[in-house]
Amino acid sequence: MAIVIFAQCINRMSRNERGDVWLNKARVHNIQVLENALENRPKDIPLLTVSNHHSCFDDPGMWGLLKLRNVCNKNVIRWSMAAHDICFTNKLHSMFFMYGKCIPVVRGGGVYQPAIDLCIEKLKLGHWVHVFPEGKVNMTKEDLRFKWGVGRIVYETPILPIIIPIWHIGMETVLPNEPPYYLRTGKKLTYNFGEPIDLNSLMESLRKDPVSEEQARKLITDRIQEEMMKLKEETERLHHDYLKS
Repeated sequence: MAIVIFAQCINRMSRNERGDVWLNKARVHNIQVLENALENRPKDIPLLTVSNHHSCFDDPGMWGLLKLRNVCNKNVIRWSMAAHDICFTNKLHSMFFMYGKCIPVVRGGGVYQPAIDLCIEKLKLGHWVHVFPEGKVNMTKEDLRFKWGVGRIVYETPILPIIIPIWHIGMETVLPNEPPYYLRTGKKLTYNFGEPIDLNSLMESLRKDPVSEEQARKLITDRIQEEMMKLKEETERLHHDYLKS
């Protein structure tokens, strides 16, 4: 987990307080929502986090905000999907990302692939799984339709996970998506952790009046995207205010 600890150095946290910038300064909102889920949820209740994806540093950058006792605990830190053609291209890279609890996903491989299966299995065990439902680094920041893999993960996990949405702004200024690829400093970042998404009514409806698996995945994914778009708007306002401060 050394890379996540390194991320804590890159992101100097300022939980809604002002101060001088020396590396980068992150204004963090509601991180206690995630920390509470990590520390206090029952062992058999799975945790699923979803976030936007603007930079290759999003993960592990986001987790550098967490308490060290969670970051350094291999039984707590998330499982996350990573592109097989970028992160698993040779033995050394594969070992590095494997020990970082990354799961190789084939982009364009559809919802029925081993990476999605493994995410479901980890959630069945009560673990924490993180998903970037846009399915790629969204370099243009356009509103992309979320991939249905997140819908399948929720639909096929026997116990409904706690689903926490996260929106962040500024990560692509820390590690740009164009060369030269090196970490920048002196940037202002905003992270916003939303309240858990309540899918209980939707899941109950799907159990009472069953629909096709494809339709169920779509309905779940659409609901998650709807909540994420609300969080996006809120975070953009918070970031705008931060830049003016």
